Amino acid sequence: MSSFLQSVMAERRHDVWRESELLPLERLEKMVGTLPKCRSLKERLRRPAGSLQATSIIAEVKKASPSAGVLCQSYNPAALARTYERAGAIGISVLTEPRYFQGKDDDLKQVRQAVSLPLLRKDFLSDPYQVFETRALGADSILLIAAGLEDHLLKELYIIALAIGLEVIVEAHTRAELERALPLDQAILGVNSRNLNTLATDLAVARELAALIPPGRLTIAESGLKSRREIEDLEQHGYKGFLIGETLLKSDNPSTTLRALLGPDHSEPL
Repeated sequence: MSSFLQSVMAERRHDVWRESELLPLERLEKMVGTLPKCRSLKERLRRPAGSLQATSIIAEVKKASPSAGVLCQSYNPAALARTYERAGAIGISVLTEPRYFQGKDDDLKQVRQAVSLPLLRKDFLSDPYQVFETRALGADSILLIAAGLEDHLLKELYIIALAIGLEVIVEAHTRAELERALPLDQAILGVNSRNLNTLATDLAVARELAALIPPGRLTIAESGLKSRREIEDLEQHGYKGFLIGETLLKSDNPSTTLRALLGPDHSEPL
């Protein structure tokens, strides 16, 4: 585990201890039991190739990142999410980690009220409490980072998530992590091209790991995507969707940039 990942996972575990003092797990479980069915990211990723919009992009909202610093000085996650929805995103990823990404749980609540798309909570999760919390905050899917979780804990969180209606993305950065993720057969596989030690991105990672993924598995590529050409290349390698954040957030016009990434067949909204 990289020193960065080890540090942020430890900090988030400490956050769980504080949060559970204010809102015990038993109360969270009761809250979750009253919620409506989650929206399905899988259904949107399975959009047939001949449909009006063949490319599927999960657009990310986040204020900052460790590699790029502050991305949005006037950060409004709900407004950004509405922009992404109108431009054709199939889902929204919301960063809730507070230190390195300057996220908040309230960001996810705001986005849930603003859009009807499936929402992914992106954070550094390692405790069952956080799985129930993710559902209670309004997310429809959860990200589990294989590099930060031992096999037994990865499987435990995966099982809990499915049991309470969440869909799961298991993120891998290396061949070894991908091999650990593959047995979790109901998970979407997320291949992240960012090196967790250097924080640099290299899309060769996505190309290399694609060859190890069985046909038929739903797989998304994460990090480092900047152009339509890169997306088309990775689609040829079998990726069904793409999680894109910084390219959109650094853009002067995120809506135009998102449409360009979706491709020429993507129609403008009426």
